[in-house]
Amino acid sequence: MSARLFLCMPVALALLLAGCSTPGARVVLLPQEGGAPSAVVVRAKAGPGAEAVLSQPYQRATAASGASGAPTVDQADPAKVQAENRALFEMAPPRPQRYTLYFDAGGTVLTAESQKVLEEVLAAALARSGGDVVITGHTDTVGSGLSNDALSAQRAQQVRQMLAERQFPAARIEAAGRGERDLAVPTADEVDEPRNRRVTVEVR
Repeated sequence: MSARLFLCMPVALALLLAGCSTPGARVVLLPQEGGAPSAVVVRAKAGPGAEAVLSQPYQRATAASGASGAPTVDQADPAKVQAENRALFEMAPPRPQRYTLYFDAGGTVLTAESQKVLEEVLAAALARSGGDVVITGHTDTVGSGLSNDALSAQRAQQVRQMLAERQFPAARIEAAGRGERDLAVPTADEVDEPRNRRVTVEVR
């Protein structure tokens, strides 16, 4: 009987590989992009005390077939995990690509530089078969909260429309506004900060 090795992404996506020498199952937690913390709970058998928490990259939980109690936890060698499971890593989807587009003050007109970046966004989106795009609009702190909510949504929708006009499927584009809630550069109220007048675009 072969062991089963699960490579767990932080979002709890598991990839299965047969072929280990020890009967049972192993779970390895892979690192999250950017080094953000993540964790997964591994349960070997129903009942109290029969689980282990993996919270560090490449931590590994091993549960022998038919064994009771919590799985054994140790640290796997990253290079060895990747070498032994190369095919699984190659099957993983490419990481999301992130872009920031900036706007002239008070409206939905992209800066000249950001119009060029938009073409990079389009090329990246079209290069992904079946990929989608998430657009989030933002504003600076000039104006009321309600007006900035509306403006940020308009900016996101403007970029969505520009991508759709360039032949990226509109059904695969999400667009929403966050107003002045998530400032790239924290400022006081009524501050005209160009770096806050933006949309963030995630191509995934």
